[in-house]
Amino acid sequence: MEAPSMDTVYQAISALYDNPNPNEKEKASKWLGEVQKSIHSWNVADQLLQEKRDVQSCYFAAQTMRSKVQHNLSELPQDAIISLRDSLVAHLEVISPDTSPAILTQLSLALADLALQMTTWSNCVGDLIKLFSTKNEFALLEVLTMLPQEIDSSSLKLGENRREEIKTELRANSQMVTFFLKESLNNSQNTHIALKIVKCMTSWIQVKAMSIQEVPQNAVIGFSLQVLRDHNSINVLHSAASDCVCAILHCLEDNNNNEEIEKLLFDSVASLEESYHMAVAHEEEEKASNYARLFTELAESFLEKIILCTANGNAHFAMRSLELALVCVGHHDYDIAEITFNLWYRLSEEVYERDYQPLTDVFKPHIERLIEALARHCQCEPDHTTLPDEGDEFYEFRMKVMELIKDVVFIVGSSSVFRQMFAVLQADLPWEQTEAALFIMQSVAKNILPEEYEYVPKVVEAILSMPENTHPAVRKTCILLLGELCEWIERHPECLEPCLQSLINALQDQNLANAAAMALQNICAACRTAAAAHSAALLRAARRADELPLAPRAAAALLRALAAALGRLPPAQLALAMREAAELQLAGLRALLQPAAPPPRRGTRSDPALWLDRLAALFRDVDAPPVDPHPCLPAFRDAWPVVRDIMTKYVREARVMERACRSVRFMVRSAGRRAAPLLPELGAALAALYGARPHSALLYLAAVLADALADPAEPGAAPALALLLRQLLPPALALLRAAPREQPDTVDDLFRLCVRYLQRCPAALLADGALPALLQLAARAAQLDHRDANCSLMKFLHDLARLANSTRDADSQIKEHVSATLIQYGETLTFALLEASVLHLHSYMLSEVAEVMLELTALSKRTGVDWLAAALQRLGRNPPAATDQQCWQFHQCAMRAEKCKEMTRLLREFARLYR
Repeated sequence: MEAPSMDTVYQAISALYDNPNPNEKEKASKWLGEVQKSIHSWNVADQLLQEKRDVQSCYFAAQTMRSKVQHNLSELPQDAIISLRDSLVAHLEVISPDTSPAILTQLSLALADLALQMTTWSNCVGDLIKLFSTKNEFALLEVLTMLPQEIDSSSLKLGENRREEIKTELRANSQMVTFFLKESLNNSQNTHIALKIVKCMTSWIQVKAMSIQEVPQNAVIGFSLQVLRDHNSINVLHSAASDCVCAILHCLEDNNNNEEIEKLLFDSVASLEESYHMAVAHEEEEKASNYARLFTELAESFLEKIILCTANGNAHFAMRSLELALVCVGHHDYDIAEITFNLWYRLSEEVYERDYQPLTDVFKPHIERLIEALARHCQCEPDHTTLPDEGDEFYEFRMKVMELIKDVVFIVGSSSVFRQMFAVLQADLPWEQTEAALFIMQSVAKNILPEEYEYVPKVVEAILSMPENTHPAVRKTCILLLGELCEWIERHPECLEPCLQSLINALQDQNLANAAAMALQNICAACRTAAAAHSAALLRAARRADELPLAPRAAAALLRALAAALGRLPPAQLALAMREAAELQLAGLRALLQPAAPPPRRGTRSDPALWLDRLAALFRDVDAPPVDPHPCLPAFRDAWPVVRDIMTKYVREARVMERACRSVRFMVRSAGRRAAPLLPELGAALAALYGARPHSALLYLAAVLADALADPAEPGAAPALALLLRQLLPPALALLRAAPREQPDTVDDLFRLCVRYLQRCPAALLADGALPALLQLAARAAQLDHRDANCSLMKFLHDLARLANSTRDADSQIKEHVSATLIQYGETLTFALLEASVLHLHSYMLSEVAEVMLELTALSKRTGVDWLAAALQRLGRNPPAATDQQCWQFHQCAMRAEKCKEMTRLLREFARLYR
């Protein structure tokens, strides 16, 4: 791109912001994007900032500067970088409080990011204070705030060495910054300046640049506490002060060896309880939320000490922080109660790990109060007629409450919670309170001991005898509770028949049908043997699935309930029942194969996915005994030709193909190896379909065929599987040859397929020179940061390398072939894995890479080569990078590593040097 004229740039910016024509806006945006990518954008941005014609052009220039510094600083020579720094400083020096905050933020980010990347700019903090403190303290506050925040920014690849260097510099200058902030605070009565000062201090505290020992003398922390004590302070300053004090409390967990300072901070924050009550009284929700954050952070900071002291029979002074958190849980706004949830998760985890009953008993009162308060928060609005729908904020909150209660309930005992809520049910209360108590019961129902005879039978009896005029929301929660009591019902078979009959009747009610289907699925899955006697009633309900007011997922749940019951029938009866149940879905699919079939409409009878999902649900849960002939095989034989024809007709519809593959997958799994005679037909169809349209789901299904049907006793299985692989592998490899990053699903399913073949029929995988092509693809795709795809790829490489390292004598020819190929590509693979680890993959993905590295390291040692040393030599040494000494240390430790955890830790620490 040639250097654009400034007039053209201004015209494009005007079109972007002011032109009402969307097409002109899009053209301007695209052209300006090209300008930003070009080398000329440095000069364009600088000139726009100097001319200052309007806010839009200045913002575009500032945003361009920030983006270029973050991502393209390497475009500039060293002397130009120094000029850039001086230019940014000059632009910031003339910033005033009236300047658009967005422009100030972008320019400050640009200068901060430049300072972090300029290794030649030593003591940048001191220089910035000298440059700005007498000219523009306003801009200096913004830059000093951004500097610590950007140290761990994912946009900057600073490397751990540079990060530590910068943090050391920040700590060395912390007293200078503290003094500057104190003076600024004393000299300014402007609330906006005070806000920036508090935010700046918070930023420095968060990167541990401020010493905890300096807290008593820190004027900004003192000011923040003063703001929090004053319930009349403005909201934005109150929130900033909360952030600042939360940051210093967070530091206590890592640096908590000064009891005097701990006590000072605890007393200072605990004394804010009165201010919290004032905020509640004045209905200031934002301030109440800030106090909730403070009290929760206070409790979390001292949690380990509280637990330790309590376990030793002592009381820690910070135990009161739990009371403060419970006060916030009692607030009428459930959003404020939710702020404390992480505290209770951490408390339950600490108590559970210690498994010490006297310790558990100490926290029972806290958890009882917590559950009682949560029950109040879960109450619906009295004028509502239904429960909140999925996706609704209140629905999501209730789900979080359910998960929290399941996590903490062991501290008080599920029976105790059941008893506590049953007492609520005994009172004559409004429907919303009754429903909330039932909802809490639902949360703990699966933990109720089967021997419980006091309260559960009364609750079940009350649900089954519930009058029809009961509030619909109460009836729905009762049904869901019944489903959660499935394990108790299993131990009390006398309850099963009335429960099933009640749920089948509830399928007729539009408000209850979906809940009833889900409850039926739970109960039938838990009570398979006893439910078999009621399979006829369930089959009748399934026949009427289209007449019932069921959502697609609930209809599938009904089929899963039926399948669970059918699985315990005698084989002959099961075979007939499965054919009948499958035929109900196949009839719907056959109608779609007719020439006059309507176009598919999602969620209706014309949607193939509707019938395929039900078919999948039926075969998924049948759990039939492995006998000959297999009772699921006749239904499978009925279903396969219809599903194949559906796949052929809708081969271009990815959604339908995925659902069809899923249904065939469960058919194959249900019959197991007894379906091997169908393998040639299945394989031929999959190959033809993949040739017509390369859906990755077909590769996944082929992997299922290899896993389930590779039967040595079946003479035709191995040749059919080998033929299928020969037909699928070349087009899949060709599809991925150019850009595996753009096809993560295909990478995932292809390597999953290869893993299954390696496990079940390795000879087919090693034939026709397939392995070298796969290893070349693996080396290119190693940097793919798609979790599932990377996991499948690493599993393949790990199993392959483990086979090469195996000491077993079996299949020595296969082992020799794998070893020879891996030795040929070992150095390439090792470098690809190392480069992917340090430059491309997320930290959580490195445990799978570590497993492969361990196996490749073991193979290289056996063959007398050092692939890792060669890979380290190929990695760049320009910052950000590891030093020669760090590479040597990593190499030594990695070559000695024996466990995956150890290698994972080494890779993560080494990767931080490049990020």
